[in-house]
Amino acid sequence: MKRWLYIALFLSAGFVSESSGQEKLQTSIQGYMVPAIVYNGDTIPHITLRTVYVYPKLEFKNRRQERYYYKLVRDVKKTLPIAKEVRNAVIETYEYLETLPDEEAKQKHIKAVEKGLKQQYTPRMKKLTFSQGKLLIKLVNRECNQSSFQLVRAFMGPFKAGFYQTFAALFGASLKKGYHPEDEDKMIERVATLVENGQL
Repeated sequence: MKRWLYIALFLSAGFVSESSGQEKLQTSIQGYMVPAIVYNGDTIPHITLRTVYVYPKLEFKNRRQERYYYKLVRDVKKTLPIAKEVRNAVIETYEYLETLPDEEAKQKHIKAVEKGLKQQYTPRMKKLTFSQGKLLIKLVNRECNQSSFQLVRAFMGPFKAGFYQTFAALFGASLKKGYHPEDEDKMIERVATLVENGQL
């Protein structure tokens, strides 16, 4: 009788450990759904990997140069989202203007957009440093493929473009400032690309 009891206990213990092992196995499997393609009868996961940008390693000549680089990274992270918002606003405004029937309706809409932009962005602009403001002008050019001066002139006319340019000049900035990713703005382009891609 004892012998049968031992056998029953042994088997039940094995069953319990086996079932708990299966539970562990089932709960430890984690993953996520991915697209798949069928090739010659086999189902194969199909994942598009993002582009990874590789640049030569930076070598700083001194601490001042290193500080400049990390300040640039901080400034790009702060101003690039604003430049992208400006690009979206420009595209939206342009597309909407195309639907309006006459010049009067277009001018009315532009004034409403200008007022809205001032309300939305003035508090944010006040928090930018002088160097961040100058960087933003460059990044707007990068995103829109036009200088800030050209954008203002296209939407608000030459008078307002001249006014804003004069105002910017009082602070040593220029809305006409171009963006040259292959030359003087090489480092800005490198940082902006890495930030956009989530590598910085």
